Amino acid sequence: MNKALEEKLKTLPRTPGVYFHKSKSGEVIYVGKAAVLKNRVRQYFQSSKLFDLKTLALVREIHDTDWIETESEIDALFLEGEMVKRYMPRYNILLRDDKSQMFVRIDMKSEWPYVCFTRNPADDGAEYFGPFYNGYALKKAIRYLRPIYPYLTRPPAQRTSRLDEDLGLSPKQRDGSEAYKQNLRKLISYIKGNRVALMRELEQQMKQAAKNHEFEKAADYRNKFHAMRELQRRVMFGDREFLDISKDKALSDLQDILSLPAVPARIEGYDISHQSGQDVVASMVVFTNGVSDRAEYRKFKAKNQKNDDTGNMYETIFRRFSPKNVKAWGKPHLLLIDGGKGQLKAAIKAMKEQGIAVPVISIAKREEEILIHKTESNIDIAKLQHLQQSPVAGVGVYDENDFIVLNLHVGQQNASGHSRNLGTGTSLSPYSDITKLFQRIRDESHRFAVSYHSTLKQKRQTQSILEDIPGIGPTTRKQLIKAFGSLSVIKTKSQAELAGVIGESRAAKVFMFIKQSD
Repeated sequence: MNKALEEKLKTLPRTPGVYFHKSKSGEVIYVGKAAVLKNRVRQYFQSSKLFDLKTLALVREIHDTDWIETESEIDALFLEGEMVKRYMPRYNILLRDDKSQMFVRIDMKSEWPYVCFTRNPADDGAEYFGPFYNGYALKKAIRYLRPIYPYLTRPPAQRTSRLDEDLGLSPKQRDGSEAYKQNLRKLISYIKGNRVALMRELEQQMKQAAKNHEFEKAADYRNKFHAMRELQRRVMFGDREFLDISKDKALSDLQDILSLPAVPARIEGYDISHQSGQDVVASMVVFTNGVSDRAEYRKFKAKNQKNDDTGNMYETIFRRFSPKNVKAWGKPHLLLIDGGKGQLKAAIKAMKEQGIAVPVISIAKREEEILIHKTESNIDIAKLQHLQQSPVAGVGVYDENDFIVLNLHVGQQNASGHSRNLGTGTSLSPYSDITKLFQRIRDESHRFAVSYHSTLKQKRQTQSILEDIPGIGPTTRKQLIKAFGSLSVIKTKSQAELAGVIGESRAAKVFMFIKQSD
């Protein structure tokens, strides 16, 4: 261990958090979480007798360590997962598998939503919260919240007992679904991090009930308040403000190289997905403080269904910055377009027509190079011009007519095979963290767009088959798709199950048609 690292370890706090082990070149080689940072990180540099070969190799390569403090262990769990997905450290083998992440699923569009867990989020209209990399801790926290905000764990029709309702773990159906949904929204608010506001609300309700001499109700509010405070001491979903973005090297470096007026706390990524001009959709993903913020994601179905990526990008950005959406969603600090010069110019044109001036760049799929318009990207290019005149190892800056092309992984083996000047050097770019962040945003925008496109395609194919059934109109088809999702699922249902959705006579027609067609 070098002297600088030895001195740095003395300043480790006794708080939960996430730590980053780095190599001599500055590469993040391992990301981990800790209930107590001081204890966990120092363990790496104590006796190595119990270390396996992987850990020994890791320790030998550690040159520097950094960390971010969090309010609680669950905050550390969430942040660890996000940072591993961004940096893909060589020694985080166990956390690279997407199957290890877990989400909370709640479909607020159904009459009686229920809370469940999944490792495969889909574009099915439900809300997904996560990811979380420790399923045990996640389930433990959600279960602990159940007496505070009672919820269903399965559809009401599948329930055979009212015991949960009597114990205060499930909603009372006699109160109606709207009352239940109102309570469920508070659970969602808690998961999103609004703990302080909810505790304040409970405290006010408790005092008001006591003032009105409603002592039984006041006692109920008191018990919920104390239960929530106890959860805070154990495992909790922390406020999103826990992340100190000044310590996020990717964001601070991004502010520096693009000469942004502030750290880009909100970055929006956009991508287009379609199949030969059919089922054209666009995705908008949001990264808040460098972390994916799924609650802020939005999707667009193109009004003009054409095989025209530039035109579709123009429509998407134009709709995004409509006065209504700007008021509802605010404005980002940076836009990242997945595409080349054409898509970038289309986005710029759309923003100009809406009277919006937001820094906007694009990342090219082929070479993973960043494109910046010299005059219309709303970016001060002075820093980039300086890098062009005074080159830095691992960084390439090039002029291409009205654009500046920025390559932040020159000579790196993990760069795209088509990247400019690949193999001409071995130095690690000082801005490589930016590339990893942008790759994470691009991959997420692509995943979200493809997921939505696949959903529309599946619905269209299902509808086309259902349209062939005599006596089955658009309303009935819509009911079937809403209830079962896809034709493959509809085919597995009995006539009685279909009748529960569309009635006996129409169910008989659908069932017989499907049976004969098979």
